[in-house]
Amino acid sequence: MEFFKETLRALRESDPEKKGGLVEVLYTNLKRKRLVFDHDSPVETVEEPSYASIVTIVRPRDVPKRKHFDNPEGQGILLHAIAHIEYSAIDLALDSAYRFRHMPFDYYLDWIEVAHDEVRHFGMLDELMKKVGVTYGDYPVHTALFDAGRKSGGDVLERMAVVPRYLEANGLDANPKIIKRLKSYPASPMLDAIVDALTVILDEEVSHVAKGDRWFKTVCEERGLDTSVYFDIIDRFYPGLEEKTLQLNIEARRAAGFACSELKRMGAKKCD
Repeated sequence: MEFFKETLRALRESDPEKKGGLVEVLYTNLKRKRLVFDHDSPVETVEEPSYASIVTIVRPRDVPKRKHFDNPEGQGILLHAIAHIEYSAIDLALDSAYRFRHMPFDYYLDWIEVAHDEVRHFGMLDELMKKVGVTYGDYPVHTALFDAGRKSGGDVLERMAVVPRYLEANGLDANPKIIKRLKSYPASPMLDAIVDALTVILDEEVSHVAKGDRWFKTVCEERGLDTSVYFDIIDRFYPGLEEKTLQLNIEARRAAGFACSELKRMGAKKCD
């Protein structure tokens, strides 16, 4: 089996169950070093997200709002939104492994491992969705994560900055707020199950951001760049970042590799 061919196959698969199976086989064979790498094979452009055939795509502002979580409809909307993030994260990890060639073996292992984790996260959420009568595709979704991946697809340094160190790290900030809100409602088995799933995702996403941090810093060192180039990259993709007041999950971001100097530049008042 050839690594890039199999990775692209998993990336393009739209059916979540089949995609998960392909990732499982890919991850198992990669760990056992049963794959060959044709680094000079053509890198194909992925023009549309793999989920395009199974969901309705709308502008971000037209996605159903996550408001009330104490009823099945509100829980379904929340779970669907997070499941879409996790599905998108599977593809972003696969794309990071597929698109960038002549990287160390550990780079590819890291991103296929991330894809493997994201498959499991999606599966957890899918099971909860079924309990409230929702299937992936029942609600419209946006392509913001796919678009970010496509825009950062020309340079591994930009990809590591934009996807794990910016987008996934923002998830480290957002997840605890959702958990806190869920806990503000009267306890119920479904709310407890959602909190448990989000807690698992939060804990494991720290390692995903850490992988991105590792490879971002590795490429910076190889190119003789100071890691502060991160802010230049993010400002090109998301102008005005430093003017925004962000509520940062300092502990999680520090565990993922962010320096206090970076976090203070992002607006953190205290950082040890």
